[in-house]
Amino acid sequence: MGKYFGTDGIRGVAFEKLNAELAFRVGQAISNVLKSSTVVIGMDTRESSPMLAYSIANGILSSGYDVLFAGVVSTPMIAHYSKKNSLVGVMITASHNPFMDNGIKIFNKGFKMLDEDELMIEDFIDHGNPLIKTFGKITLSDDVKKEYLNIYNQFDLKPTSLKIGFDSANGATYQISREIIDKLNPASIQINGQPDGRNVNVDSGSTHPEAIINLVKSKKLDIGFSFDGDGDRILVVDSQGTPYDGDMLIYIIGTYLKKTNKLNHDTVVLTKMSNPGILKALSDQKIKYSLTDVGDKYVADEMLTKGYTIGGESSGHIILSHLLHSGDGLLVAIYLLHILYELNKKLPELIKSVVLYPIKTINIKNINKAVLKKDSVISKVTETKVKLGPNSLLLVRPSGTEPLVRVTISSKDPVLMNELANQLVLFIQKEGETL
Repeated sequence: MGKYFGTDGIRGVAFEKLNAELAFRVGQAISNVLKSSTVVIGMDTRESSPMLAYSIANGILSSGYDVLFAGVVSTPMIAHYSKKNSLVGVMITASHNPFMDNGIKIFNKGFKMLDEDELMIEDFIDHGNPLIKTFGKITLSDDVKKEYLNIYNQFDLKPTSLKIGFDSANGATYQISREIIDKLNPASIQINGQPDGRNVNVDSGSTHPEAIINLVKSKKLDIGFSFDGDGDRILVVDSQGTPYDGDMLIYIIGTYLKKTNKLNHDTVVLTKMSNPGILKALSDQKIKYSLTDVGDKYVADEMLTKGYTIGGESSGHIILSHLLHSGDGLLVAIYLLHILYELNKKLPELIKSVVLYPIKTINIKNINKAVLKKDSVISKVTETKVKLGPNSLLLVRPSGTEPLVRVTISSKDPVLMNELANQLVLFIQKEGETL
């Protein structure tokens, strides 16, 4: 990670690290490094988003380039417009984080930037000196929304009698989700669709499933969808309030795509954190899987380079590449409704052959992360994997932000899983004491 950019754009507390001055310099850097004649800017509903959006816009305008301002839109809407029109897109959002935080995501022709581009932008922020020859112009436009709505024309949407509830997290999808879901069933119920600048993600959205679960149960609905603050993730619940994470949704959609001959290479992309029960269920359906490191950029890269149709993470970040090149919670929701209509089935019927395995994550705190490089620890991890046997999961990795090591383990046998987990954690702790 660089001085400004983290794993997913520039993040920080708004008005502190992310202030108007930095945003202005980011706008100048985007113009001078990426040299897009027009930059499209969108934002979520945080109270700090307009400040950052217009400060970036001023930096771009002062460098002689034009700005297309889309207002409140989701991250996938900006990514799609950026790719479709081969220009730079900027999204102001901190996704599922609290309202005090904010962030700047930059898309170069629809895709997240390469590391070398980020380094050049960082260098320009600190040392660049743009020559102002002429000022660009800013245009308020709904072209981003129009382009996005065209995506849904790629499959045959039918009105549904299903009783639908959805949680917009008081975030970026609060308008577009209402508009699209209303077309399928005007009687659908929306919650957390009244943003005030400070309530984004508060007890709502995909990281707070209790909100949509309570709605579905109390109103006796058939299905519920929960989106995150910037709209690129989804959580689904059935009529009983049972949650379906990203891995489960990829299983459902992947099996449908295979049956309809739309699953490229009969393969889905998941991460190394995926539940082994899902992997076995996929294999039983004659579906192969590619496991990447944790992180949506690794999933997207694997899909792009290998030409796969569907991939994602258990967090609910799912890409349907035959419809859109980036993760989009709302698109996944509507496509799932399309599948349920076409198959004339309910969600539980589509996962009746899936048996999830027990899984647990243990955080080993206040430890030197270099312990994972010791030969003794490497050997112990390998030995544990062998003892767990096939159709299991063991992932030992350092935290990127804290002095801790995470051990994630899963096995069909919970007794064996707990026994091996405890042995491994104690061993790592003991080895860490000798550093």
